Formats: sequence, structure tokens, C-alpha cells
Amino acid sequence: MEKTAKIYVAGHHGLVGSAIWNNLQKKGYTNLVGCSHKELDLLDGVAVKTFFDREQPEYVILAAAHVGGIMANSLYRADFIYQNLQIQQNVIGESFRHGVKKLLFLGSTCIYPRDAEQPMKENALLTSPLEYTNEPYAIAKIAGLKMCESFNLQYGTNYIAVMPTNLYGPNDNFHLENSHVLPAMIRKIHLAKCLNESDWGAIRKDLSLRPVEGVDGTASEGEILSVLHKYGITGPSVVLWGTGKPLREFLWSEEMADASVYIMEHVNFEDTYQKGTKDVRNCHINVGTGKEITIAALADLIVKETKYQGKVIFDSTKPDGTMRKLTDVSKLHALGWHHRIDIEEGVHKMYQWYLS
Repeated sequence: MEKTAKIYVAGHHGLVGSAIWNNLQKKGYTNLVGCSHKELDLLDGVAVKTFFDREQPEYVILAAAHVGGIMANSLYRADFIYQNLQIQQNVIGESFRHGVKKLLFLGSTCIYPRDAEQPMKENALLTSPLEYTNEPYAIAKIAGLKMCESFNLQYGTNYIAVMPTNLYGPNDNFHLENSHVLPAMIRKIHLAKCLNESDWGAIRKDLSLRPVEGVDGTASEGEILSVLHKYGITGPSVVLWGTGKPLREFLWSEEMADASVYIMEHVNFEDTYQKGTKDVRNCHINVGTGKEITIAALADLIVKETKYQGKVIFDSTKPDGTMRKLTDVSKLHALGWHHRIDIEEGVHKMYQWYLS
């Protein structure tokens, strides 16, 4: 990509999009375009067409998506499949109609079957049933990567799909119901620590920044205790979903951004599959660390980082989701990119960012 080329980052206020935006700026790209949800509703096909007509981006990074944790995926199944399909259809479709030189589509490793062989290689896609709890979201992301692949094969475009593992980092979502596992655990354990230490100043500060069910830092102590108890947060203990046994892989969001920009700069569609292959498929690229940790061990890391003195209790009546979900990143390594931040350093960086 040329340093002055116009690059549209869809979702530039989100966890990954903001990190990609910052990475591009640090590398000297000077013509970045982004719109907030209020400025551009990606579900609105007419609005997306108008935006592309006006801006004429040369490169597109599609980091916008409707995302959430296991509870949100279970409750709002229609939202997850409909909104993600619509966003992809609009942005990828207009990118094609406007002759975008290169597009990067961000998916998720939840595209792989629930019982896929571990670590999961790209060719495990569509080999057996998906995990039920996030099936609608996974199907939307599979459709997106297949859309990129199909445009490339039929029209010679250069659209690349990357499948990041679980991401965490600056600008993450810390909503107690709809966030992903790591930020939710950090906030829960932080609030439990504050209750344990009777640090009401910190509790009120937290709730003023991120109210819970309308309860903010101005509420009475009784109201605050009641709403936090609903989410399993008390001074003596904090309750987390599941058994704690599932293994998960985590990648620092700024590293995902670095991998994304690296791929935009150095990798083309023809590099994503073996030459001479009769049926070209599974051209997407896993992005992760290739390392995993149990949810229980992750909770221990966060307890140590926050210096929480209470107990962590796992509620085994709640779902675990997929028991193991480790990516095979050999394809990414062969293309020349490796991660550098491991989970211990990442949890420390994440908590420091949260506190600030």
C-alpha cells in the first residue's frame, strides 16, 4: 500500500479497528478514513453506497462487526447472523463495485467445528457441526470469508480473510453481560477487590464510567451492592460462568492490528493457498499465538494482578462453550508474522489500561 493511499477502516472505534488505525498511523499512512456508527450505519446499504461514492477508498479493512460473549450469542441469535451478514454484504459489495485494490476481512476462530482437531488448521472449516451457542455468528463469518474467496476466484480481486483468536486490549468492551470472557473477568474481579477493600471511591468511579443496568456511581450503596450481586460480584467472592476447565487462546489486540497491517502490506490472495490446487478453498489465515490457558488459570492470573483477596467460584450450571479452541498458526508463521506478547504480560497491560 502507498503511504498516501486512501484506506477505509470500518469499525475504527472498536477493539481491533482502533488498534489497526493507530498501527497504520505509526507506520506513516496519512490518508485514513473512518466513520462512527452515528455517521454511517453499515446496515444501511444506500448509506454505504453513498459513502463509497463520496470517499472512493483504494483499500478497505473490514473490522466492523456485531460481537459479544457467550451470553449475548445465546440470547440474540437473530441479531448476530442478520447484522453481520448485512454489514459484510454492504461493505464487500461496494468495495467490489468501486474497484477497491485490496480488502481485509476480519472473522473469528469460532468458524471452526466444535469438535475440530486441535490445534485447528484452516482446512478444518466445514468438516463437522459448529458450537451451538455461537452458530449464527459463526455462519455469518463463514459467509464473509467465502464471499472474499469467491470474488477472488471469479473476478480476480485481492480480498483476504483473517480469523483472529480471542482478542483483548485497549478499548475493549467491559459490559458485564455482553463482553468477552477476559475483559468481563477483569472487571468482575476488580469490582470484587474494591468491595473486599471497601474502596467505594473506586467502585463509584467504575460505575460512573460504565453503569450497570442504569446503576451508576451516584446510586446508593444498597443499589450498587444489589446490582453487582446479580452478576456474582461480592467482596468475599466472585462467581464466573462454567467449570473453568475450557482452554482458550488470547491475542493482544495491538498485535492483531500489526498482523493485519502486515498482511495488507505483504500478503496477496495467491499467497494463501497451494499452487496447482484443483479446488481452491480455505484461503483464510488464522491469527493467534498458538498457545492456550484454562479459564481457571486465567482467573488466577487476574486475581494475582489485581491482588484480590477473595475467592473465585465457578458456576458449573452455566455453559462452558467449546472446551478447546486453539489455532494452528503455521500458515501465518510461514507468511512471516509472529506474536510477541504472551498472556501474562497482556493481563498486566490490560489491567493497567483499565485502571487508567
